[in-house]
Amino acid sequence: MRNKSLAVVLVSILLPFALFAAQEETEKTDLRHEIVVTASRIATPVKEIATSVTVITKQELEQTKKTFVIEALQEVLGLSILQSGPVGGSASVMLRGANSEHTLVMIDGIEVNDPVTPSRTYDFSHLTVEGIERVEILRGPQSPLYGSDAMAGVINIITQKGQGKPRLHLSSLGGSYGTLSGSAGLTGNMEKFHYSIWASTQTSQGFSAANAALEGNTEADGYKNLSLSARASYKASGNIDLDFSARFIDTKSDIDNYGSAFGDDPNNIQTYDSLYLKGHIRGIFLKNRWEQKWTLSHVHSNRDTDNPTDEQHPFDADRSQYKSSLIKLDWQNNLFLHKSNTLTLGAEYQQEQGESSYHSESVWGPSTSRFPLKKAHNTGIYIQDQMRLEGVFFLTTGIRLDSHSQSGRTATYRVAPAFFIQKSNTKLKATYGTGFKSPSLYQLYAPGNAWGSIGNENLEPEETTSWDVGIEQDLWDGKVHLGGTYFSSHFKNLVEYDYTQGYINIANASSKGVEFLCAFDPTENFALSASYSYTLAKDLNTGEALLRRPKNKFTARVNFRFLIKGHVVLSLTHIGSRDDQEWIDWVSTRVQMSPFTLINAAISWDILPNMQLYLRMDNILDQQYELIKGYGTPRLSAYAGFKFQL
Repeated sequence: MRNKSLAVVLVSILLPFALFAAQEETEKTDLRHEIVVTASRIATPVKEIATSVTVITKQELEQTKKTFVIEALQEVLGLSILQSGPVGGSASVMLRGANSEHTLVMIDGIEVNDPVTPSRTYDFSHLTVEGIERVEILRGPQSPLYGSDAMAGVINIITQKGQGKPRLHLSSLGGSYGTLSGSAGLTGNMEKFHYSIWASTQTSQGFSAANAALEGNTEADGYKNLSLSARASYKASGNIDLDFSARFIDTKSDIDNYGSAFGDDPNNIQTYDSLYLKGHIRGIFLKNRWEQKWTLSHVHSNRDTDNPTDEQHPFDADRSQYKSSLIKLDWQNNLFLHKSNTLTLGAEYQQEQGESSYHSESVWGPSTSRFPLKKAHNTGIYIQDQMRLEGVFFLTTGIRLDSHSQSGRTATYRVAPAFFIQKSNTKLKATYGTGFKSPSLYQLYAPGNAWGSIGNENLEPEETTSWDVGIEQDLWDGKVHLGGTYFSSHFKNLVEYDYTQGYINIANASSKGVEFLCAFDPTENFALSASYSYTLAKDLNTGEALLRRPKNKFTARVNFRFLIKGHVVLSLTHIGSRDDQEWIDWVSTRVQMSPFTLINAAISWDILPNMQLYLRMDNILDQQYELIKGYGTPRLSAYAGFKFQL
């Protein structure tokens, strides 16, 4: 009752401001004029793209006052997030019911999926929003352009380039769970040179990663994060551009042994650091008909855990270390053959390596397991053709051939037509394509143990065949946007671990469903949006639903200005029931997790032209819920902060 009363009071306070803001009519740009880069590797209007794409803009990030990218992804259509406990706990995403490792994650085009993780996933838990210009999320297989790991889609985080006069950005935030953060940035350009430099720190006392509602979990798990990033670009001549970006992350997390009763551990510490580097050269030749891009990127990551003995675990201790790196060279060519036709072709080469070690001590004596340094490389060539006919029909086709040093050759393709009816402002779209994922280093080369084999050098790539069909409709001069999509994906040769055989290609799965969205932007001062997705993801071998995939997800957001200086964002996210596994006495049981609804709000006030105060409230209904069975989540929490620009 207290939660419902709080929600009613909040809505009662905010609704008059929303009605007032809706009366302040201003000119609004048509939503269909938005440009995206990731869908075709070149800047393309959304109108011409059949791919289902969601864009989170810098403006949205600033309005919602999110601190981490994983928080900003919570409301994305067709996407589910997972996090094991408080801030700093490992976090991943699942697109359209696929596994988390089936989404390729990039930062400024730098591939950041970690080669040393068992299935080559990316951990979103440490990525902050400072310096980010936009996030582009593509749903559906993108392997013909991006190769392995892009089976379910791509998430590309694009950082700010820096424009205008030099500008200093300062911000700070503090609040629940002993949270304190601060950031500083310097952006701008001097004629041909653009720059964007950011630094941020995050600390939190946190809460128990192992759900505090379960017996024996009382210790809060804290977190520290230092993030540095920079991007610089220089126009060397009339047709040559240079671009460089770098990001460094250094973190320390308190973690627990597992998500269950008595999963607490008071001195289990994980440290993580990573470095992302990218150099980019772009040239325009043949009277602007040939664009050539050379990109070299390097990623290095190091993750350590140290868990010495303590009063609760007087005989148990363990420590581990994981190191990985990835070097990638990409040569892309865009040929503007005609105003109605653009041909993109290129080649990629990447080499990854990883190693790890694990040592434990118990009443049974010491034990050591080592994954020696292993390497793998992949070469890919791709070609894509984009056709535009009279601003009405758009067709993107692509094909790619990859050659992996261990699992061999894989070919993927994609066809994506879109038809635009100008008179009614209607877009009909469809895609059909294939995707793949090469086996990870661990799946290929993990040494066996006393129980049998683990790694399997004869693994084949995982594969998917997917299609979708949809319609988008703009009304009222673009102030209303409606969309609906049906999708279907079939996955085969999925890699799973068998206790008697190690990793083998054994699993088959399917995922299908519908996605709906609605956006209403009558003025610059008021916006309302909602989305709904239904996803049915099934293990075809057992007939059971895949774990942790909610069938139903609904989101809604209202965004408005009031009294010129005030701004409010009120959002709702409902996640339906889904299955997970609960471990009790080393035995797992399939359980159904309860649905939950989160209401969040961010209220800001411009006290000066260059200074803003804000309040952020999360989980206003004080819901007790779980994203992963046995792990805790934040309850009702509030944070206050300021932003300053000079």
